[in-house]
Amino acid sequence: MRKLVSGHNIPLGRILGIPIGLDYSWFLIFGLLTWMLAGSYYPAEFKNWPPLLYWFMGAATAILFFASVLLHELGHSVVALRFHVPVRSITLFIFGGVAQIGGELPSAKVEFLVAIAGPIVSMLLAVLFTMAQAAVSGIQPLWGLFKYLALINFSLAIFNLIPGFPLDGGRVFRALVWAATKDMRRATLVAANAGRLFGFLFIFIGVWKIFNGDFGGGVWIAFIGWFLDNAASAQVHQAMFQGLLAGHTVSQAMSSHSATVPADLTLQQLVDEHILGGGQRCFLVTRDADTVGMITLHRIKEVPRHDWATTSAAQVMLPLKQLKRIDPDTQLWIALQQMDRDGVNQLPVTRDNHVFGMLSREGVITFLRTLQELGA
Repeated sequence: MRKLVSGHNIPLGRILGIPIGLDYSWFLIFGLLTWMLAGSYYPAEFKNWPPLLYWFMGAATAILFFASVLLHELGHSVVALRFHVPVRSITLFIFGGVAQIGGELPSAKVEFLVAIAGPIVSMLLAVLFTMAQAAVSGIQPLWGLFKYLALINFSLAIFNLIPGFPLDGGRVFRALVWAATKDMRRATLVAANAGRLFGFLFIFIGVWKIFNGDFGGGVWIAFIGWFLDNAASAQVHQAMFQGLLAGHTVSQAMSSHSATVPADLTLQQLVDEHILGGGQRCFLVTRDADTVGMITLHRIKEVPRHDWATTSAAQVMLPLKQLKRIDPDTQLWIALQQMDRDGVNQLPVTRDNHVFGMLSREGVITFLRTLQELGA
């Protein structure tokens, strides 16, 4: 699955150059899965183990399950990299894992191959662990471990093939609709609405199980349905948002009256006269009528307060040559994607090192509201 997760995660390192992170929500599902395996699954399957072995095997199984999820996401990532599509990160979280693809996939064929790669990896892992069971048939703990991992990887592959966005099956479905209609936005809407349908179905099943006495299982299934519906709804809104912005360029939404401050202005003066007095949070820095950089509230906060009176804007600014910039003729939707990739809320609009204005997320939202009011 490829979707948004929270930005609170613990870095684990890199694989194939891709940053691997652990979202804080992972610890909740790790604890629940370990408890379930140690308290229910392993005691029911193997009745004569010492209590400590149940907990050890529960924790080991949970860790190897998430290692399997990581391999599932690496399957997506390897195929994406094969087609020169960047992968920003992989994060393990409460619902499994997410590979953050750093750009639009170029075709329906690539979308299909990237989407199907994860379930294929999970299915191969299920086959591998099934074969490993025969090799360790005389070692009960390992046999039980491989049996569970084979089952859970098979279940992961089947679940992800449900044809509803944002599951892998939903992306496969989107690729097929995209190939048939030649319209990616329309395909996204169809697949996302299918995802909402499956989300409602999971919620219904969950509520039904709750009323039939399976409270824990019902709540979990309903929670998964709620998550699917929310993720699919976000994709529907994003596709509609993209459609509204289609054909519009950065020059139409940018602010041509960017706030500027001289390079020798102190941070204390900047805060007192411009930030507190004017409410601005981002400024272009000028020297002799030339724009030389940009300073933001975030960069000011990095300087100790007692140094504000002696530190100039030029000392703290990000030089123009290092700034992420955008051309005024760039499509607005592409500009928003660049902001997301770069992790910024505004971009200077430049051409040939001449600054035309500033594009901000707030400016794009205001432009979108204007379009809606005009019925455009």
